[in-house]
Amino acid sequence: MAAAAILELDPSHERAGRVIDNIVRLERRIFPKHESLARSIHDELKRRNSGLIYMTSSGVAGGDGDEVVGYAMYTCPTSLCASITKLAVKESCRRQGHGEALLAAAVERCRRRRVQRVSLHVDPARTAAVALYRKTGFQVDATVVGYYAPQRDAYRMYMDL
Repeated sequence: MAAAAILELDPSHERAGRVIDNIVRLERRIFPKHESLARSIHDELKRRNSGLIYMTSSGVAGGDGDEVVGYAMYTCPTSLCASITKLAVKESCRRQGHGEALLAAAVERCRRRRVQRVSLHVDPARTAAVALYRKTGFQVDATVVGYYAPQRDAYRMYMDL
């Protein structure tokens, strides 16, 4: 398998609309409606200190080159702390290292901005995601009760850079 390229979304590029449409479709398939950024992704991308990186199927076995197979969104509101706000990989492309590569690239972009800590929230029931975050150096800081819904908590995890 060829190494998949990780690209930074440039909203002014002619293919940005296609990329965003792909991401919206992935969002709708992967996340429950109330957790999906599908409706607010354009607003999220306008935030001054946020970024979106993505991976297309051109570097994935059997891929046609244009389909988004994974993406990560991050925000760096202060020089002290950044947040990974989304990390998702298409189901048929999981367990191939794409999530880890996207996470590492997002963390590296935060590091370049001289951020001291990166944090994220994850549903403890998403055991594969929790394992990925632990493997890459994140640790659980706290359990946030009712973060996703009244009976759905989240781990707040962080990594010091």
